[in-house]
Amino acid sequence: MSWGTELWDQFDNLDKHTQWGIDFLERYAKFVKERLDIEQNYAKQLRNLVKKYCPKRSKDEEPRFTSCLSFYSILNELNDYAGQREVVAEEMAHKVYGELMRYSQDLKAERKHHLQEGRKAQQHLDHCWKMMDNSKKKFERECREAEKSQITYERLDNDINATKSEVEKAKNQFYARTHMADESKNEYAAQLQDFNAEQWKHFNNAIPHIFKNLQDMDQRRTVKLGETYRCFAEAERRVIPIISKCLEGMVSAAKAVDDRRDSVIVIESFKSGFDPPGDYPFEDFSQNLSRTGSDGTISKGDRERERDKDGTPGPRSDPKHQTSRTKNKLWLFGKKPKAPSLEDFSHLPPEQRRKRLQQRIDELSRELQKEMDQRDALNKMKDVYEKNPQMGDPVSLQPKISETICNMEKLRSEIHKNETWLSEVEGKQSSRGDRRHSADNHHHTPQGRESPEGSYTDDTSQEHHTPHHRPSPARPGQPTPHDPHEFDDEFDDDDPLPIIGHCKALYSFDGQNEGTLVMAEDEVLYIIEEDKGDGWTRARKQSGEEGYVPTSYVEITLEKNSKGAVTYI
Repeated sequence: MSWGTELWDQFDNLDKHTQWGIDFLERYAKFVKERLDIEQNYAKQLRNLVKKYCPKRSKDEEPRFTSCLSFYSILNELNDYAGQREVVAEEMAHKVYGELMRYSQDLKAERKHHLQEGRKAQQHLDHCWKMMDNSKKKFERECREAEKSQITYERLDNDINATKSEVEKAKNQFYARTHMADESKNEYAAQLQDFNAEQWKHFNNAIPHIFKNLQDMDQRRTVKLGETYRCFAEAERRVIPIISKCLEGMVSAAKAVDDRRDSVIVIESFKSGFDPPGDYPFEDFSQNLSRTGSDGTISKGDRERERDKDGTPGPRSDPKHQTSRTKNKLWLFGKKPKAPSLEDFSHLPPEQRRKRLQQRIDELSRELQKEMDQRDALNKMKDVYEKNPQMGDPVSLQPKISETICNMEKLRSEIHKNETWLSEVEGKQSSRGDRRHSADNHHHTPQGRESPEGSYTDDTSQEHHTPHHRPSPARPGQPTPHDPHEFDDEFDDDDPLPIIGHCKALYSFDGQNEGTLVMAEDEVLYIIEEDKGDGWTRARKQSGEEGYVPTSYVEITLEKNSKGAVTYI
């Protein structure tokens, strides 16, 4: 149905309706704007939340518990989820809100043009009607004047007293008025014919055409609203697959929590390497008490007389010796002052000292390898310069080569020094284990005080006066003071590598050699380190077990946009 034929007389109502349509479109645009503002604020708050709970410490200070790793995996997924909320906001801003505002301006301009054309047509019709009405009124006025002149002429013509000139004058005036009335009649008829023609054109051509344009405009506005409704929903639906992956990642992180592995990490992190304290000997403080005769014991005077006879002193308690014993007792839960950090980590328990030394040796070895690679590269460059002098002066590289060689010697010296300390620690731990095994076999608990190496002795002077070259590891009788949180940064040498892809086993592999990983045919593994050219790829099972597998045995798929290392607490 057409507005032009059905609503030919509803110009004002159509004016109001089209204005309402534009107002409704702008109201929906305002709704979308507030909606995308909510998305942007939501994404911003999520990112701030992730930033707040992300670790602010260095990676070496982060524990390796699966619960912590899973929590920060969830934070990473939540950060990606926030990014998808930002994508939704951007889609709504460009494809919905921005499009609606531009279309609203176009609608306003088009509506204004159509309404102006309608008003011009209406003004032209009003002008035609006014001209017709004026000619009508003129014709009516001329007819009345002609009737008056006719009555005057007839009255004078019938009056016997009227002169001939008066009658003739009235007659001429009557003829003149009659002629003017005829001319007004003809003019009125012509104006009426013109008005009717213009009115037909107005209501059958001009107004229907204008109303059709308004109808098309309103229908396009309705279609545009439907399209933006769909875009509004598509902006949300387009990110659902990625959001689902984020949620799946959170679920996978939750499944990766392993209480047994966390317990093992706690043991490895806080294991000191000390032997448990042995039984304390009974200290008899009643030796100097006087005995009565009725008890059948020797009195003090008798003992003194016996001592005078024999010339040997009796046992006497040593207050200093007792104080030393009290100070050297092993406490389990007492808070101890923090000892200063030493270069050889001798302030740490044996197990933690071994781990720190091994970690330092690994770091120094990596630095040494870098220096060796740099030396080889400089030597190759020097050879190129010697063969092609125009490319550079080989003498200019000599200072850098000398510096690199000097750095290599320093690193080798540091590695040797740390390896010596490590051998010393491992030797002591081995001897301590042998002694513990021997003691368990003989079921023997020696009496007296415990020595630094785990055996017992009755000579307390050895404990205080034996010279030593450097501080020895803490002994069970007197542990080295330390802060309970001092070893938090000792446990990060086993941080899991980030996942950079996945692979599918083409064949089964038994993994009999040390460091290799057993896999079954068609088993899917995570890739954590690419093949370095030796034919082996480092992989991780879903259970968390890691090892090397033959590269030719697997079909590898690397991720193009790997998230990188996972952050931990």
